[in-house]
Amino acid sequence: MLTRILDQIAATARAAVPPEFGQDVEKNVRAVLDSTFQRLRLVTREEFEVQQAVLQKTRELVERLERQVAEIEAKNGTNPGSSKNPPTAV
Repeated sequence: MLTRILDQIAATARAAVPPEFGQDVEKNVRAVLDSTFQRLRLVTREEFEVQQAVLQKTRELVERLERQVAEIEAKNGTNPGSSKNPPTAV
């Protein structure tokens, strides 16, 4: 998709100048835009969706672990944050 956008912008720039300069302008515009996008370190939509799925699974795991800890604390009669049962060093 990014390539298509670059193509459209470069073609528009090429059409905006006299024909004898069009190819050079298109090449330079493409180089500048490509360099700019690389510096921005953009990710593809696919990469974004993969990371979004990983994040969702991680959130679900954290929520499940929080529930398990709360259940264990309830069974043991401990209160999170209380000094009644301070953590022990291992």
